[in-house]
Amino acid sequence: MAEVSRDHRLDVLHVHYAVPHATAAILARAMLPPGQQPRVVTTLHGTDTTLLGRDASYAPAIKHALASSDAVTAVSESLKHETQRVLDFDGPIEVIHNFFAPRPPSRPPEVVRRELGLGDEVLVVHSSNLRHGKRVDLLLETVARVRPSEAFKLLILAGEAFAPFAGDVRRLGLADRVIVREKVHAIEDYLQIADVGLYTSDAESFCLSILEAMCFGCPSVSTRVGGIPEVVEDNASALLVPAGDVAALARALETLIQDEPRRHALGRAAQVRARERFSAEVIVPRYEALYRRLCR
Repeated sequence: MAEVSRDHRLDVLHVHYAVPHATAAILARAMLPPGQQPRVVTTLHGTDTTLLGRDASYAPAIKHALASSDAVTAVSESLKHETQRVLDFDGPIEVIHNFFAPRPPSRPPEVVRRELGLGDEVLVVHSSNLRHGKRVDLLLETVARVRPSEAFKLLILAGEAFAPFAGDVRRLGLADRVIVREKVHAIEDYLQIADVGLYTSDAESFCLSILEAMCFGCPSVSTRVGGIPEVVEDNASALLVPAGDVAALARALETLIQDEPRRHALGRAAQVRARERFSAEVIVPRYEALYRRLCR
């Protein structure tokens, strides 16, 4: 990082996550003479605070990285407040939400539906890294309760191997309703045919997966945790329920599966909200303004 900054005369190193990237950027800055030191911007995404920040062996390093940065940003108000609380950090944190700039799908929707073996079923989509906090167990339990079962299928776009949950699929009798695609890169191919997103997390700093679906006019059913209420509005662009309430999740999902006009209305509102609040055209200029302030 020091070599690249020196050779290209960088003004700013913008790094994501306090550990290891911010600590590396701060070390790289210190390796350069004063006239060549770039400003360091650190963006927090969640695990810095919610996971590593609670670990006594990491917390001091994270707090030092934030205090040594020239600017700190967080992807939600929720994450900002959690960072201040967990790390006892009193420095400034600017909230700049995530954005998503979708690429055009590479395949026509009918081709993708045929690949998935779909007929007229409503397609419910879940996209995540499948880590513990995503509560895939609750996701599957929710799907198992929804009736009529033949009205929908669940597509899981898995960032990690789905094998640890295969037993739950069998136990809950979901083998004919759950479709899994692992490590998908062309996520837009699948989002273009999604009808409802389903997210059952215990905690989320933002939930980019919900925003990705919103860009394609897909409303979501999700838990009311962390930064999610900043991304969507309950009963306007999504349905939010208390964390861990499988019965409420199932009722909300049934509602959107069975009520097509409401589903489409929420989806249209979600798409407008994504464009007006979380597009690259809205968010990128905020980062550019931050860089200019630091370099002034």
